[in-house]
Amino acid sequence: METARTVRPKLTARTAAVWAVLRRELDRHPGESLTVLDVGGGTGGFAVPLAEAGHQVTVVDASPDALAALTRRAADAGVADRVRAVQGDGDALASLVEPGTADLVLCHAVLEVVDEPAGVVAAIAAALRPGGAVSLLVASRAAAILGRAINGHLRSASAVVTDPDGRAGARDTLRRRYDAQTAADLLRSAGLEVVETHGVRVLADLLPAAVLEEDPQAVLDLELALAARPPFRDIASQLHLFARK
Repeated sequence: METARTVRPKLTARTAAVWAVLRRELDRHPGESLTVLDVGGGTGGFAVPLAEAGHQVTVVDASPDALAALTRRAADAGVADRVRAVQGDGDALASLVEPGTADLVLCHAVLEVVDEPAGVVAAIAAALRPGGAVSLLVASRAAAILGRAINGHLRSASAVVTDPDGRAGARDTLRRRYDAQTAADLLRSAGLEVVETHGVRVLADLLPAAVLEEDPQAVLDLELALAARPPFRDIASQLHLFARK
C-alpha cells in the first residue's frame, strides 16, 4: 500500500496559516494514510493536495457543480481513487458519514451558513475517531466590523456589533460570525478540546492589491508571523481553530 507523502500545496497569504497547522498534524502520522473528511470542501482546494499526499479524502458539499469540478480536479491530479464526492449539506452530515471513522475533519466556511451549527459540530465530533482532529475555519465578527468601518459603512458596522449573530442586516450573505471564544465554546460543547487558534488573512484583505503583488513572500511571512498573536489574530478575516477528540 502506498504510504503518505509530504503535503506541498501552493501556499498563499489566504491559506498558509491553515496549511501550517494541518502539516503539523499530518507529521504526527508519518507514513500513514489518514481518513479525511472535508465538510463543504467544494472544488477540492484542500482535498486534492491531501489526496496527492496519500490520504483518503471524502468531500461533502451541497453543490453538484462544485463536486463535478472536484472530480475533474482529482482526476487531473491522478488521485481520483483517493477522493470521494458526496452531495449533501452540513446540516445533514450526521446521516452522510459513518461515526468514528475519520482521523481528520476539515470544516471551513460552513458554520456561518448552516441552520444548526451546534448540530454540525456534534456530527463532526461523532465522525472522529478518538484522538482525531478537526480544522475549523469561521468568519470573524471583528474583521467584519473593521472592514465596514474602514470603508465608511458605519451603520452596517454598528449592526454587526449589536446583532447577536454578528450579521450586518437582512441582506448579509452570512447567517452568523464568530470570535475566538464563541467558536471555541461551540467545539467544547461537542466534547472537543481546542488545541490552537490562529487568524487567517490578518492583512491580506486590508492591503492594497499593489502591495500584495509587489512582494507576496513578504506578505506571506508577515501573515504567518501574526497568525497566532493577539490582537492581530482576532482581527483576521477568518479564525482557524484546531481541536481534538
